[in-house]
Amino acid sequence: MTVDGVWNDSEFPMSHAVVEPEGKRVHLTGQVAWTENFEVISPDDAGKQTHAAIDNIERVLANLGGTIEDVVSTTMYYVRDKDLDAIQEARRTRFSFNAGPAVTGVKVAALVDDALLIELTAVAVIPHEKFRSPSTQSA
Repeated sequence: MTVDGVWNDSEFPMSHAVVEPEGKRVHLTGQVAWTENFEVISPDDAGKQTHAAIDNIERVLANLGGTIEDVVSTTMYYVRDKDLDAIQEARRTRFSFNAGPAVTGVKVAALVDDALLIELTAVAVIPHEKFRSPSTQSA
């Protein structure tokens, strides 16, 4: 939800607040643009790295029966101001404008690998009827 009288960027899929729906709350580890072998995807492209991080979030949620639509909150850690437009454009294409998650952005000096430009943490709430117990196998 957005609130009148509070800043609002209509170009950015986000909510000022999300009322948590019924379901299983899932806290995801920060996701970055790593392959399964810890190779960095697109080392100098924050937009592609954002898509890769969201792809990883979707894989984790799918393993539990959820989707990207179940994300209620994200924190994005980014390294360079010049990448914000690319990061936001990637988010625009992946998150719903009608029910975008609550979002916090934090500029950091560096991430765990110097080639990484963004890390996304997420909290999702998967409806009880969709939730599957965790599996160590790919979805």
